[in-house]
Amino acid sequence: MRSRSILLTLSLALIMAGLACARKPSSDNSNATSDTGNTGNTNTASDTNSNNQKNEAPRPPLVVPSGTTVTVSLGTALGSKLSTSGQSFTGTVAKDVVSENTVAIPRGTGISGTVVNAKPLGKLAGGAVLQIRLDSININGSNVPVHASARSFSLKGKGKRTGIMAGGGAALGGIVGGIAGGGKGAAIGMLAGGGAGGAGAAFTGNKEIVLPVESAVAFQLTQPVEINQ
Repeated sequence: MRSRSILLTLSLALIMAGLACARKPSSDNSNATSDTGNTGNTNTASDTNSNNQKNEAPRPPLVVPSGTTVTVSLGTALGSKLSTSGQSFTGTVAKDVVSENTVAIPRGTGISGTVVNAKPLGKLAGGAVLQIRLDSININGSNVPVHASARSFSLKGKGKRTGIMAGGGAALGGIVGGIAGGGKGAAIGMLAGGGAGGAGAAFTGNKEIVLPVESAVAFQLTQPVEINQ
C-alpha cells in the first residue's frame, strides 16, 4: 500500500511539472505577439506625426519687389502750414498690391508715415514745402517696416500758380477744381503726375500746399518687403 501511495504521489508530481512546462511557451508567445503589435502601433504613430509635420511646414514668404508702387489714401489732411516736421500720419492702401500673381497687400490695409518736412509760405524764399514718407504697413496684425522714396511737394511764392513735385519731376499746372473732403473751406485741386504715380495735391487761397483727407499719394518701394503667408 505504501509503495502504491508513493507511486501515485510521484505520478501526480510529474504530471504537474509537465503541465507547468507546457504553459510557459504559450505565455512567451503571447508576450512576443503583444510586443510586435505595440511596435507596429508605435511605428504607425511616428509616421502620422511625421506626415503632420510635413503638412504644417511654413510656406515661403511672399516678396514684394523693390520698385513696386504702393498707393496710399491719407487718413488725415496734411499741408505745408497744417503739418509739422516729425508729425505722424495714418491712412490705408488705396488699391491692391499684387506680387507673383497674388494680392500681397490688399486694399484697405492700414499704413503709417511721417511728415519729413513742412514749411509754410514765406519760410523758404517765399515758397511752401511739404515732404512725407511711408514708414510701415500693417500686415496680418503686425506693423511691417518699409523703405520707400519720400514724396515732396513745393509751391512757388506769390503770383505763381505752379507747383513742383520732387521725385516725379513733373511740373504742376492748371486748376482741376474740387473741395477738400471733410476739411474747412474749399481747396482748389491740382493733378500731380509722373514718377511713381499720381497724388492729389491742392493749395488754398493763400497758396499753401494741402493734401486733403483721402488724397491718393503713390510711394515707390526702394527695398523689397517680405510678407509671411
